[in-house]
Amino acid sequence: MQMLIFRDSVVESVGEGVKNLKPGDHVLPVFTGECGDCPHCKSEESNMCELLRINCDRGVMIGDGKARFSQNGTPINHFLGTSTFSEYTVIHEGCLAKIDPKAPLDKVCILSCGVSTGLGATLKVAKPKKGSSVAIFGLGAVGLAAAEGARISGASRIIGVDLNPNRFDQAKNFGVNEFVNPKDHNKPVQEVIAEMTDGGVDRSLECTGNINSMISAFECVHDGWGVAVLVGVPTKDAIFKTNPMKVLDERTLKGTFFGNYKPRSDLPSLVDMYMNKKLEVEKFITHRLPFSEINRAFDLMLKGEGLRCVISMEE
Repeated sequence: MQMLIFRDSVVESVGEGVKNLKPGDHVLPVFTGECGDCPHCKSEESNMCELLRINCDRGVMIGDGKARFSQNGTPINHFLGTSTFSEYTVIHEGCLAKIDPKAPLDKVCILSCGVSTGLGATLKVAKPKKGSSVAIFGLGAVGLAAAEGARISGASRIIGVDLNPNRFDQAKNFGVNEFVNPKDHNKPVQEVIAEMTDGGVDRSLECTGNINSMISAFECVHDGWGVAVLVGVPTKDAIFKTNPMKVLDERTLKGTFFGNYKPRSDLPSLVDMYMNKKLEVEKFITHRLPFSEINRAFDLMLKGEGLRCVISMEE
């Protein structure tokens, strides 16, 4: 049935059918998975596993359609296939990435979601060349991870775009060296960026999910070679509109999910990048709180007062 029980990101026990993990393995749980057998998993270009891709509505295990948690006989649904707000949890093998046991779990744990999403959107999808220009729309944790990817790639101009000027100083730590606040200008921000960069940036990444920001991110890239990558998740009814000539002028629009990383295949290499000091993760961790203060952690997130908060199950 390919189920595992783990605590503190260490495998506690394994169920029938588990082939690649054993008790004691250090792992990262991921909200999407990699079964290894479907067409998407076998494709070098996709990470959209047919069996284990994100499903916000499924609250049970895939194998038998039942929950593994209960309270006084009442079933408790699973969340995003991981249910990590608990000391022990049960997860499908395909949603766990085995990592270097020497890696500090209280740091590399943040690679399970947003940081990898932004980083991969740049390194695996946008692929800026050394010396290129990159615009990042949204300077939250995902956007700053995208900026970190641009820094690692050797981009010379990394332009941060955000409505909150308080984020600009922090963004400098992630390689952002120019800033644009759309509220400071009386023209569309894509026009501002085009003027700054002699026709447009080489690459842009939209990390807010705002539909107007998405349009700006696409229209601010240079004709002929510019690539815009949509990372943020819009509302389900949002409609993207732009002049078709923007496409015919050889601009490219791409989308990405979890940075195009296959969880089991690719996340171990990100942990190795951290262990080899090629990737900094500590600067994304702005708060650490015990589980009893988890509501405060959500408040920090909603108010934009932190990047990533690591929750400890121990007081």
